[in-house]
Amino acid sequence: MKVSLLGKMDRIGITASVLCAIHCALMPFVITLLPLIGLEFLSSPWVEISVIALSVLIGVTSLIPSYVKYHRKLAPLLLLIIGFILIFGAHLLGLHELEPVLVPLGGFAIAGAHFLNWKLNRPYHCAACINEDKQGAE
Repeated sequence: MKVSLLGKMDRIGITASVLCAIHCALMPFVITLLPLIGLEFLSSPWVEISVIALSVLIGVTSLIPSYVKYHRKLAPLLLLIIGFILIFGAHLLGLHELEPVLVPLGGFAIAGAHFLNWKLNRPYHCAACINEDKQGAE
């Protein structure tokens, strides 16, 4: 089955968001071990900024075209916005004690937005789904 570009973007977005959430949830526990295994760069601010920027880019280039061209459902966009509010709120408002909770929740919310978007787009891109719909209508 051929996967559309938007479908690929959603899959990349789900993967990146889940990895981000796991990274942010585990970082407080493993930060002292990173230099021992040569991965201290994972705790640097540029890695975090890069991952957030990549998530914003993938989210916007995947969810907005899907909304405009296909499903017209606001739920994926709202979930994406909620996810970024949680992440940016934890970082920019100085909620350092809540950061280990808010940032992973934001990452999982963004992953959920991509998953929901992928599910809503599926009938428009899945040849098997389109054929099932046509057979069901007959």
